[in-house]
Amino acid sequence: MSAVLQALPSAVEVRPLSAHIGAEIHGVDLSRPLPPDQVAAIRAALLEWKVVFFRDQPLSHAQHVAFARQFGEPTIGHPVFGYEDNHPEIYSVGRNRKQVRFSGPALVRPWSGWHTDVTAAVNPPAASILRGVTIPPYSGDTQWTNLEVAYRELSAPLRGFVDGLRGLHRFAAPQGSTASSLFDDKVKRRPLLTEHPLVRVHPETGEKSLLVSPTFLQSIVGLAPRESQVLLELLFEHAIRPEFTVRFKWEPGSIAFWDNRATAHLAPQDIFATEFDRQLYRVTLGGVPPVGPDGRASVALEGDPITAARAEQD
Repeated sequence: MSAVLQALPSAVEVRPLSAHIGAEIHGVDLSRPLPPDQVAAIRAALLEWKVVFFRDQPLSHAQHVAFARQFGEPTIGHPVFGYEDNHPEIYSVGRNRKQVRFSGPALVRPWSGWHTDVTAAVNPPAASILRGVTIPPYSGDTQWTNLEVAYRELSAPLRGFVDGLRGLHRFAAPQGSTASSLFDDKVKRRPLLTEHPLVRVHPETGEKSLLVSPTFLQSIVGLAPRESQVLLELLFEHAIRPEFTVRFKWEPGSIAFWDNRATAHLAPQDIFATEFDRQLYRVTLGGVPPVGPDGRASVALEGDPITAARAEQD
C-alpha cells in the first residue's frame, strides 16, 4: 500500500508506520461506543496492518473492556496467571511480573522473549488490546513482527516442508532460569500443552502465517531433537527479521490492538536498566483452534480451552 495516509469513514485516519506492519489510527474516541463504520474501518486496518495504535485514549478498565467487546468476546484475563480483582477480562502487565516468576540468568538469544499470546492453549486469543497507563519517559518500547510476511519470504521448498509440520507449545521457564514456586503452582493447577500446526491459515483472510512463538514452542512433532532445534532456530531467527517488524513508543493513554493470529511481539527488556515504573493492562479476544494448510486443527494435549471472562469460575 503506497499511500502514506488513508482516509476512511467517519474521519478515521490510518497512518502506516512501516512497509509490512503497524499503523496509527486517528479520529476516533474509544471511550464511547463506535459507530458501525468506524468499527469496520478499524477491523479492516487491523487485518491489513496486523497491529494498530491509538494515542490519547485514557480509558478506565470498564471502557477498555467495552471497546474490546465491539470486536469480539473478551476472554478471562489470563487462563493461568489470573486477572484484576473485579475485572475478569483485565490482565495486568506490570514491570516486575516476570521477575517474580523466574530467577537466574536465562539463555539469551536474538528471539528470546518473542511470543504470540497464550499459544500453550488450544485456542489462543484472536487479538489482544494493550493499554498504557504508567509509562516511563524513555525505554519500554514494544515490538511486533508480521508472521504472514515471514511465511511468504521463506523459500518455496521450505514453505512446502513446514506446511505439514506441527509443534508442541507449553508454559515453561526460560532456558537457564529457574521457575518460582508461584509459577510452578499456577502451571500445575492449570497445565496447558497443545499441538499446533507450524503454519496456520487465517480464519478471516485465508492467508498463511508461521505459528512460531519462541517463548512457548518447544519442539516439532516427529523430528529428531537436533533436527527440531535447528529448524526452530532458523524459523525463530527468520520470523523476527527487522524488515518484518515495527517498534512502538508508548505514551500514557496509548492503545495497541494486534491480530494475535498473524503476529508475534516482544516485551521490552531495557526497562530493567532503569528505575522507572511501567504499568499496562491487556484484554484478549476469544479465538478458535488454528487450522493448518492440510485442514488439521490444533489439538489440546493438556488443559482446557480459554474461556470467555463471564464463564470463568476460579
